Amino acid sequence: MQHPKQSKKQIALRYIFIVCGCIAVILGTIGVVVPGLPTTPFVLLASWCFYKSSPRLQAWLLQSFLGKYIRDYKEKGGLTMRKRLYIIALMATMVSVSIIFFIPNRTVDIIVGVAGLIGCIVVGFVVPKAKGEKK
Repeated sequence: MQHPKQSKKQIALRYIFIVCGCIAVILGTIGVVVPGLPTTPFVLLASWCFYKSSPRLQAWLLQSFLGKYIRDYKEKGGLTMRKRLYIIALMATMVSVSIIFFIPNRTVDIIVGVAGLIGCIVVGFVVPKAKGEKK
């Protein structure tokens, strides 16, 4: 239901957040069973998108089986060094395998490689460290 004081821009943004959140939930769910596809970042993204757009969807996500990833992140205040290294190693491995075996186009190789590098840097330096770990 639309709030009477919402502009068309706010309504459009709300739907964009809902769609992005749903896509993130799907990717996070796939990540539970597919090695190399991380679950936690997608679930956290979905939670943030739903926080911005739909309290009902956010409550649903927190009550779903994916909610444990959000609660774990909130409880620890971030990612442990072990989980951080695991995610980086997994991303680097999957990006390398994709570039070497599955992507025949050199331009796409470069784009995927740069995206993987950015992802590793973000996980290593931007995502908060768990409480109690050295900065």
